[in-house]
Amino acid sequence: MPSDVTDLDYTPPDGGWGWVVVFASFISIGFAYSFPKSLTIYFKEIQEHFIISYSEIAWVSSIMMATTYAGGPVSSVLVNRYGSRPVVIIGGLMVGVAMMTASFATSILHLFICVGVIGGFGLAFNLQPSLTITSKYFLVKRPIANGLAMTGSPVLLSVLAPLNQFLFDNFGWRGSFLILGGVLLHCCVAGCLMRPIKVKLAVKKLTHQTATEVDVTHQTAETVNIQGCVEKVNRFIDLSIFKERGFLIYLVGNVVMLLGIHAPIVFLVPYAEQHGIDEEDAALLLSIFALADTVACPVTGFLASTGWIRPNIQYFFSFAVACNGVCHLTGSLLTGYVGLVVYTVIFGSTWGMVGALKFEVLMDLVGAHQFSSTVGLVTVIECVPVLLGPPIFGLLVDIFKDYKFIHFTSGGMLLTSGVFLFIMNYYNYRQLENEEKASKKEIQISSANQLPAREEANDKEAPVNMRSEEATYST
Repeated sequence: MPSDVTDLDYTPPDGGWGWVVVFASFISIGFAYSFPKSLTIYFKEIQEHFIISYSEIAWVSSIMMATTYAGGPVSSVLVNRYGSRPVVIIGGLMVGVAMMTASFATSILHLFICVGVIGGFGLAFNLQPSLTITSKYFLVKRPIANGLAMTGSPVLLSVLAPLNQFLFDNFGWRGSFLILGGVLLHCCVAGCLMRPIKVKLAVKKLTHQTATEVDVTHQTAETVNIQGCVEKVNRFIDLSIFKERGFLIYLVGNVVMLLGIHAPIVFLVPYAEQHGIDEEDAALLLSIFALADTVACPVTGFLASTGWIRPNIQYFFSFAVACNGVCHLTGSLLTGYVGLVVYTVIFGSTWGMVGALKFEVLMDLVGAHQFSSTVGLVTVIECVPVLLGPPIFGLLVDIFKDYKFIHFTSGGMLLTSGVFLFIMNYYNYRQLENEEKASKKEIQISSANQLPAREEANDKEAPVNMRSEEATYST
């Protein structure tokens, strides 16, 4: 049983309407993750239209993904205040209108603002609320629920890839953006399905308030004001999580991972075209990638729910990240369309493993009660590598005119991240065991030290009691 069960003020249903919420999260998370990747089909045409370089056009999806991550804290505050349903609906409206507006762009800057910034915030308002409400409906079956919800990314990518190719062939990139804006309004429908779960917090708030009042009576007015400000911040974003060693290990490993994980998928289609593959077959690779990802996500979620892997899920995540890195280091050696298909299948499978576990391991570290605030902090920090990754790799293409350097660099970063997470998680677990043993030893020593004092007190009380009994007897 997960350790955070005692931290909740209610019992998650682990089913019922929760499966409808999983379906809604499937749609919202699917668009949030797959849509920026699917836009790569339009990059070559937009690049020629505005006469820009590889690194410049890569900023479109890079800004969109980075804004999706950077909007995490804002989304967390809104979710904590209003719940997941209205935030997802507003996010769907934002990203839909942004794509419609982008269809009238007259410069690459307009695409940066509409698609990148406004559309990115809209996707942020879809991603984080979906993850939060799923964690509230499930506990024992949470890895499976998260795996199914994260499957939305590859499924929608497999649909969007051929759809974008069809729209591009018939309507061009401007008409396609206008139509895609209408498609993205389905996120509003998904938001309507996210019925809030009732949580009783009255007792907890009363206890916290009483404890605060007792502490305030012993503090100066200045200290009270400082603590009041900290409490107001923590009410929306819990900053105390940065004191946790396991969380910091997770954060460092993920920053390195995200710097290199998105570039291979962003440049997958151009990489295939550089090897002489036609546009339709190159676009088909995205569907193959999505199919492998679709199978890997729920399978990984099921495996993560088993009795052996669930307690070791941090190691399982490290293994998935390292496998993704090895895939890129070796995949660039494969040639021909068959070789690209093999590489894409392995890439999609390892990507699905990472995607299914990424937020589950975070829930395992902080618990469901802190997840809403923590995921916002994580995403805003991770937006930096997400933002810089694809343009940096695009610059490598501009310099060396070869996409294989993307695979070597990305693979090295991912392998480094996986090894780091494995070693540091092992170190963290050993430290936690030592701290627990030390704590038990201190309790035992404290009890042993208190025993003589208690015996001495009992010895002093014994003569008094005897004299009292003698006086009573004589009377």
